Amino acid sequence: MDWPLLAPLAPEEREAVLEAARERSFAKGEAVCNEGDPADAMHLLVSGRLVVQVSTPDGERASLNVLGPGDHVGELALLPHGGRRSASVIALEAATTRVLTAHAFHELCARHPAVQGLLVDLLAERVKELSNRLLETMYLPLDRRLYRSLLQLGHSYAVGDRDPEVPLTQEQLADLVGGTRPTVNQILQRLADEGIIELGRGRVVIRDLHALRAKGGLE
Repeated sequence: MDWPLLAPLAPEEREAVLEAARERSFAKGEAVCNEGDPADAMHLLVSGRLVVQVSTPDGERASLNVLGPGDHVGELALLPHGGRRSASVIALEAATTRVLTAHAFHELCARHPAVQGLLVDLLAERVKELSNRLLETMYLPLDRRLYRSLLQLGHSYAVGDRDPEVPLTQEQLADLVGGTRPTVNQILQRLADEGIIELGRGRVVIRDLHALRAKGGLE
């Protein structure tokens, strides 16, 4: 398993990071961490999918992101005095992670100083990701945000030559793009009428990634 975040490290440094990270398994629906918990470790996702959720002012939960193999979550825990988790992370399906505790990370930095730069890269990547999402939310209409989100999910769930099947509900998709379920349903129905997607119970099958990319303004 390769993680893009470890790519800048030398082979022996990557191996040291992976050896320091213990493996954990989570059942579907199990919490990897809960919002408000002490932040004490970062997770490298080996298999399965995780959803990142936050509490809304009215007491509901909103989904912010879906993570797949090769992704990571919880890098703020590696900072000194990592504080508390700002979001909950839930397994959408059976998942396995490698857990790198803050203590193990700081020991690694003492033995391999280059590993310290990993945290800077992680934080810079997260700031860039959040900035891009903010710009999309402010300046792109909802339909284009949905097209782009479906495209990203389609690539994440792609298996071989089969059409990607995204096992998310319309409510979850609405959370991801900052829309309401009725409005997102209307957009999805239009895509289904055009043959670009196929709707099922709690899932969306993407039949035409090229058309979805064009609609998202990415061509």
